[in-house]
Amino acid sequence: MTGWRVGVDSGGTFTDICLVEADGGAIRVWKVPSTPDDPSRAIAGGVTEGLEKSAGATAKDVISFGHGTTVATNALIQHRGVKTGLITTDGFRDLLEIGRQRRPHLYDLQCDKPAVLVTRDLRKEVPERLRHDGRVEKPLDEDAVRAAARDLKAAGVQSVAVTFLYSYIDARHEARVREILAEEFPDAFVTCSHEVAPEFREFERLSTAVVNAYLGPVMAKYIERLGPRLDEAGLKGPRHITQSNGGVMSFATARDHAVRTVLSGPATGVVGAMKVGALSGFPNIITFDMGGTSTDVALIENGRPKLAGEMEVHGYPLKTPMLDIHTVGAGGGSIAYLDAGGHLKVGPRSAGGAPGPVCYGLGNIEPTVTDANVVLQTLNPQYLLGGRMKIDQAKAKAAVSELAGRLGLDVMATAQGILSVVTANMAKAIRLVSVQRGHDPREYTLVAFGGAGPLHSARLARELEIPRVLVPRNPGILCALGLLMTDLQTNYAQTRLMPVTPDTLGAMAEVFSDLDRRAQAWFTAENIPANDRRMSRTIDMRYAGQNYELPIAMPDNLDGEALLGALRESFEQAHKQMYGYIAPEEPMQAVTFRIEATGAVRQAELRDQPAATTPLDTALMARRDVWLAEASSFVSCPVYDREKLGPGHRITGPAIVEQMDATTVVLPGQTAAVDPYLNIIVEG
Repeated sequence: MTGWRVGVDSGGTFTDICLVEADGGAIRVWKVPSTPDDPSRAIAGGVTEGLEKSAGATAKDVISFGHGTTVATNALIQHRGVKTGLITTDGFRDLLEIGRQRRPHLYDLQCDKPAVLVTRDLRKEVPERLRHDGRVEKPLDEDAVRAAARDLKAAGVQSVAVTFLYSYIDARHEARVREILAEEFPDAFVTCSHEVAPEFREFERLSTAVVNAYLGPVMAKYIERLGPRLDEAGLKGPRHITQSNGGVMSFATARDHAVRTVLSGPATGVVGAMKVGALSGFPNIITFDMGGTSTDVALIENGRPKLAGEMEVHGYPLKTPMLDIHTVGAGGGSIAYLDAGGHLKVGPRSAGGAPGPVCYGLGNIEPTVTDANVVLQTLNPQYLLGGRMKIDQAKAKAAVSELAGRLGLDVMATAQGILSVVTANMAKAIRLVSVQRGHDPREYTLVAFGGAGPLHSARLARELEIPRVLVPRNPGILCALGLLMTDLQTNYAQTRLMPVTPDTLGAMAEVFSDLDRRAQAWFTAENIPANDRRMSRTIDMRYAGQNYELPIAMPDNLDGEALLGALRESFEQAHKQMYGYIAPEEPMQAVTFRIEATGAVRQAELRDQPAATTPLDTALMARRDVWLAEASSFVSCPVYDREKLGPGHRITGPAIVEQMDATTVVLPGQTAAVDPYLNIIVEG
């Protein structure tokens, strides 16, 4: 089918557009400044502009639209969700504030807990109680539910979360509350905990339901604004939004499950990096996505990303499947400043897209990481985006110079110091997902993307002794490309605590059978053909008495003792890697059963290219003096045009490679070779 598939990643600084031709596989990219007041303007306008100027096409040529968004994430960070109420089991209204008895920062006496999303007066208790085995201890008091609904309506709430103590065992009470709310308060957005997180651990389940209720109307409003904007632009065809597990879902599903989108933006970058790495022969990678505001890192082993069933996002525990991504406030817009002790710090505060770095000339006066790169001239000191965006190096120098004066250093040493500090921040994040989890980063390839990733990847790799960096063909828009390289996906889970013994194999099969029925219903609702349906099963397992579980893949085509043996072997291997030991005498427990349902869709294909027939010199654009820490001075470096580099070209550092969406730095002693998929492989 002819036409273009469109992927859009809407970030805080830029909106990235990737266009992939359905038949020929041609890829076109475009970037426009984001419009934070209304992201849909940049999305619709950027797609229209990109189609016309980079592909010679129009909106009527678009056959599908995929979108990664930070709307839910930003609303959570900035506490811009809606006024939310809570209905919960009698005696548990304060659980949302009590949380867990652990400190996020053990020795920080000034550490503040995240803001409570539902004030105490809007948390309503109702009599009801199920026992741990599902038996009804106390029937639901429907009159109390109706009174709570009326109180919340009178208080002006827009959204209601419903969480009962044992609803993951039997959801009948929560389901009845939803029915009553539909009668008493039909305009409310309602989230029941068994719908978003049917798992044990009541605080985390409560937190997930509340966050979904808090963000749901925000996401619904965003989609209601974006849909008509796309219609006006003439963009038809299927529309999907990325979810935190790396898959995509329909706009309708995103409206009801906003909590699944809190990692919508970075998730598809991980998917794109995984696909690119596998094609180039590197299944073990660490992804390094550095944008304007933050850096996201993840570890992929044997070509499969790690999925976390529970994560803490900006201080709020969420029990929803997410790619195991760690984020730090280190981006091109991160502001450099002096702390109370006079030490140089970088981030997490960011200049964002408006006003942005000082060199943008939009009013910011505090130096950022981007300004440091402009001063050092690792970034083009005259323009970005291939000439479409002029920058002011003089303003960047003035801002860095002011900071240098307070530090007692010269301008270049201060600019390099900013890069050294931000590199240390990012290295710490990578150690968290690798070294602290039993993985040696020296055995992985660093895949650098995002607008600023390739700019900093060479120094970061040296800091961590990572031997190789892969820079994709279009690093600045890899998150947008990843949108077109993923499938429809959803996850189902059910907590059923039981020992892993021959006597419980039937009960385990019964739980998976129930999850399978739910997955099949989803396949049908999404109109996914039978041949395109895939499912994978895992069990969260632990030793009896432990408080944390490890996800273990459920083997196919095994039963009886063979199945039990395979589960024990896999669990012990995972336990040894995570904790350094095994306890073969201890009984194992199955805790939560999971199914990942995937509906295959047509994906963008990256195709290998023939070897370059032109000499490397044809890609040479100019030479530029670049200040290098290795020489403590300016060094004349060749600047190459990425568009003119082909398979077989080999560059010796120091050198700079420029393209519309990113800049790659090759340090002295490093070499950069272009592979058949037009990736740059930096080694040394």
